[in-house]
Amino acid sequence: MLVNFPSDSLIDLETQAQTRGSRISLDRVAVIIMGGGEGTRLKPLTSARCKPAIAFGGRYSLIDIPISHSLNTGLTKIFVIGQYLSYSLQRHLFQTYLFHGISQNTIQLLVPEERPGKKIWYKGTADAVRQNIEYFAEIPADYFLILSGDQLYNINFQKMINFGIEVDAGMLIAVQPVNKKDAKRMGLLKIEQGGSRIFDFYEKPQDDSVLERFFTDEYTLHHLGYEGNSDKHYLGSMGIYLFKRQVLFDLLREDPREDFGKHLIQSQMQKGNVHAFLYDGYWEDIGTIESYYHANLALTQNEDNRKHGLQCYDERSVIMTKRYNLPGAKITNCKVDHAILCEGSIIEAQEITHSIIGVRSMIHEGTIIRDSILMGNEYYDRPPLTSGEEIFQLSIGRNCRIEKSILDENVSIGDNVQLINRHGHINFDSSDGLIAVRDGIIVIPRGTHIPTGYVF
Repeated sequence: MLVNFPSDSLIDLETQAQTRGSRISLDRVAVIIMGGGEGTRLKPLTSARCKPAIAFGGRYSLIDIPISHSLNTGLTKIFVIGQYLSYSLQRHLFQTYLFHGISQNTIQLLVPEERPGKKIWYKGTADAVRQNIEYFAEIPADYFLILSGDQLYNINFQKMINFGIEVDAGMLIAVQPVNKKDAKRMGLLKIEQGGSRIFDFYEKPQDDSVLERFFTDEYTLHHLGYEGNSDKHYLGSMGIYLFKRQVLFDLLREDPREDFGKHLIQSQMQKGNVHAFLYDGYWEDIGTIESYYHANLALTQNEDNRKHGLQCYDERSVIMTKRYNLPGAKITNCKVDHAILCEGSIIEAQEITHSIIGVRSMIHEGTIIRDSILMGNEYYDRPPLTSGEEIFQLSIGRNCRIEKSILDENVSIGDNVQLINRHGHINFDSSDGLIAVRDGIIVIPRGTHIPTGYVF
């Protein structure tokens, strides 16, 4: 099923696409953003929405990053492929990009559908593109840029597109230099010395003998444009691909397997003409609670975010999201240090340190919040519950202490609550369903009420 998100053209992105010095009209490049699967490693955050719809930085959703960077580059044909809990994604896209003045029909959502003689269900990234090939075949595009809906980066894709055209790559893979430790959790690429052509790939190698095979010398790294840390001698795939149109269609037809990273990269390398584009900037794959937690809190630091976190304070590369139409945060008698306080919040807390406070958060006096993420609330006054149970105010009560925690949306917490993981759990699920711990981080699921006096 294909869903359009039209709007009046307040920003003429098609004109921008012609005037930014690209070696091809960016109108001839289509973007495919993968919505991802069930996201089990991010549960309970993915229990009520898909990964790309998870809140980030207090006011964004993860899907806003690939869409915004695509729009900022001047790309005007964007397809988002959703499947798991796709309503959350559809709602965010509609509420956000309908009102941002992007060109008409720029963003379209594709979800599984019943077709004559068969029911569609995506089995992987490549399969999701393959199942929608008839839609993409009708798009007047010479290249397809394939992105993930749950990654963070500060990329202008024009450089990557220009490089792909310059080397005449049938397939171009964005890569990042990584050290030996990080190399074991990524797909590694081996390229020709002093060039960019890829001739070998290995998914998450653990043996030193395999790692040695993928060691990249400094000469080759410098040739690709890397001038950074000398201990980063491995090239990890970022899961960002640029395909020539017919190369992509032929590959999907000839190799019926499900996933680009696990399967089709190898197939295309055997055919040849696969190249690497080096990106030496911030990039993070949000695959676990731990990576989500640290990527959020990186926003509270004053370091150069182009290297250490998502760059949100650059008017040349705006991260778009929904318009909340809320007043600024109201703060009373609160010590605030290294924190982000989002609009519509009413804060009477004693202290907020190294934390993110999402939209419409209400925090009462005496409460201390440290090293935590509050996603905020969808409303101030919660609608009646279908069960008819008592409705609790969506707020953090008085004299609470919250440390190293993630509070999902629409959470209510009573007075004198302590969320401090006093027993030092690494991974844990409470029998009452109120608390989860992942990687030593407390997670309160969406819509949970924590009663007065609760201590964990």
